[in-house]
Amino acid sequence: MVGANRKLPYLLLLPALAVIVLVLLVPLGYCFYLSLFKHSLGTGIRDFIGLNNYIALLGDHRFTASVFRTMLFVSVTLTLEISVGFGLALMMHSLVRGRGLVRAVVMIPWAVPTVIAAMIWGWMFNDRLGLANRLLDLVGLIPAPLVWLADPALTWTAIVMAEVWKTAPFVALIILAGLQMIPIELYQAAEVDGAGAFQKFRMITLPLLWPTILLALLFRTIDALRVFDLIMVMTGGGPAGSTEVLSLYNYKTLFSHLDFGYGSAMSMALFLLVMSFSLVYVRMMARRAL
Repeated sequence: MVGANRKLPYLLLLPALAVIVLVLLVPLGYCFYLSLFKHSLGTGIRDFIGLNNYIALLGDHRFTASVFRTMLFVSVTLTLEISVGFGLALMMHSLVRGRGLVRAVVMIPWAVPTVIAAMIWGWMFNDRLGLANRLLDLVGLIPAPLVWLADPALTWTAIVMAEVWKTAPFVALIILAGLQMIPIELYQAAEVDGAGAFQKFRMITLPLLWPTILLALLFRTIDALRVFDLIMVMTGGGPAGSTEVLSLYNYKTLFSHLDFGYGSAMSMALFLLVMSFSLVYVRMMARRAL
C-alpha cells in the first residue's frame, strides 16, 4: 500500500510529461535534426552537412547584426518596462478609492492583441495622418512632419514606445502582487523608528520585491528575445533591414528563402539564447530563496 502511494505522484505527472514531450522535446529534436542538413525546399537539395550551418552562422553578418539588435531591444525595453511598471504598481497599490477601476483601465493595453496594437501604433506614427506628428506640431516641436517609419532611429523609438505601452501593465500586475504580499506592520515599525519614505522603499520595499522583479524580468526577457509580431506588422524589418531582429531574420530564412536547414540552426541558436537568460534568472531567484 505504501509503495502504491509513492508511485501515485509519478503517475499523476505522466500526462503533463507526455504533453511536454510532444509539444517541446519532439519539435526541438526535429529542429536540431534539420539543422544538420543543407535542406532547401526551393532547390530540393537535402544533404547531411553536420554542424556546418552553425559554423556559417558565426560568419553571417546579417545574423550577428540581428542578434545585436535583439539584445539592444531587450535592454532598452526591459529598463523602461520595469521602471514604468514599478511606477504603475506603486500608484495602484496606494489607491484607496477606485482601485478596481484603475487596475482594469491600466490592463487594457496588455489585453489588446499584439497585431492590433502594432497596427494602431503604426497608424499613429504615419507621417501624413498620424497622431504623433499632429501632437508634436500642435506644441511647436517640429517644423515639418517626421517620417517615423522611414528613419532607423525614429523607427526604433516608435517600436520601443509601442512595446512598453503594450507590456508595462503586465510588469505592473506582477509587481503589484508582490507589493500586496509585504506586511504593513514592517512599514509601521519603520515609521516608529523614524524612517522616511525613501528609507522605507530602499530598506523594505525593494529587498522584499526583488524576487518578484526577477520573475517579471524572466517573463519579459523571454518575450523580448522572441519579439516578432510587433516589428513584423509595424516595419517588416525595415527601413533597409535596420529593425530586423533575430526572430524576424529566422522567419524570413525559413518561409521566404525556404532554407530549412539554415533556418533550423538559427532557431536552435535563438532557443539557446532564451535558455541561457532563463537559467541565469532562475539561478538568481534560487539564491534569493536560500
